[in-house]
Amino acid sequence: MVSAWYMDDSDEDQRLDHQKNPPQPVDMKDLVTLTGVLYWKLNLDSYEEDGVLDQIKKDRGYTYEDVIEISPEKLPNYEEKLKIFFSEHLHTDEEIRFVLSGSGFFDVRDAKNDSWIRIKVEAGDLLVLPAGIYHRFTLDSLNYIKAKRFFVGEPVWTPYNRPADEMPARREYLSSVLA
Repeated sequence: MVSAWYMDDSDEDQRLDHQKNPPQPVDMKDLVTLTGVLYWKLNLDSYEEDGVLDQIKKDRGYTYEDVIEISPEKLPNYEEKLKIFFSEHLHTDEEIRFVLSGSGFFDVRDAKNDSWIRIKVEAGDLLVLPAGIYHRFTLDSLNYIKAKRFFVGEPVWTPYNRPADEMPARREYLSSVLA
């Protein structure tokens, strides 16, 4: 089950939990309200047959998918790619990840106070980051994740590094979350 919390301000290894002291957890209902991030827990043993993932894909218009595997052994230019993934950015489309194995962290900005919320994802977690949300990704200390990526139409993965507040996707995101 996915878990989320407000992050500390430490510059230690990005792959650590970075919990505040005392911890400030964020429950899933609040995560949706604060960020617009959506979450499902899928059964890894039956998701190909039970229809849950197919229904989500149909409802949200996801027509293309691929698999990404991130580890020092599997991803070419691993260190460079991790730096890119961990740079704060947004996309003009949703970012959708279904974790098949391994684990990692998606960090998203609370739209109301601009604080980082860290979301721990593990096998079976399906996360949808809305278009226009500032976010970043890193592995945890296990250094491995394998995930399906879903797209509406042909894959577009263009990151727009912060600041990108004047982009229509960012404005639309803020108006939907802060309304």
